Amino acid sequence: MSVTRLLDEPGVPLLSRSGAPGLVVTDVDSTLITQEVIEELADAAGTRERVAEITARAMNGELDFAQSLRKRVATLAGVPTTVFTQVLAQITPTPGARELINAVHGAGGKFGVVSGGFEEVVAPLAASLGIDFYAANRLEAIDGVLTGRVLGRIVTAQVKVECLRQWASSLGVPRERTVAIGDGANDIPMMNEAGVGIAFCAKPAVREQVGVQLNVPDLSLTIAPLGMSTASQ
Repeated sequence: MSVTRLLDEPGVPLLSRSGAPGLVVTDVDSTLITQEVIEELADAAGTRERVAEITARAMNGELDFAQSLRKRVATLAGVPTTVFTQVLAQITPTPGARELINAVHGAGGKFGVVSGGFEEVVAPLAASLGIDFYAANRLEAIDGVLTGRVLGRIVTAQVKVECLRQWASSLGVPRERTVAIGDGANDIPMMNEAGVGIAFCAKPAVREQVGVQLNVPDLSLTIAPLGMSTASQ
């Protein structure tokens, strides 16, 4: 797919016909926040370099996401669950993230996040930012120690699409008024499913497959093109 728009350049609003979005869904790691949470967790296990290499390959579409996640999580075996508190204290929302969430709510819409990361971090993050919906993976722990295994379903690319559809349906929001924002290969189906998909500071393989790009690390730059205003916060 050829690029139709760079959001760091002026242009016609993306939702000019349908008004402001009724639902905006974003990825979390390296999109809504500046960190890759699993790499922060891997610090405690002494496996950050190995995990970062696997993450980069998965996000570029070189590895199956579910398999890569299991490999990365396996390196966390033996890490105490107190690590989540430490990681949460280090989390930094991407510039413009709070402004975007507030603008969506100010325009009457809802905001959701879908993450290949972990509920133990995403749930409190969502609560602190006023996010309406979230989906993330869960890590198994026994006696306060991570086992290196994932519990239940893995939030794959297809699960991200299903979440977008389900949340939009529950709100009565038509597809053309949905927006999806992400940076990795596992975000491409979701971005292409939405009325507007935005590749945010994306990996090279992702840029070629999504119609709109934002290559400046500031999510507030999506507000005006999506028919919203910071004045409505």
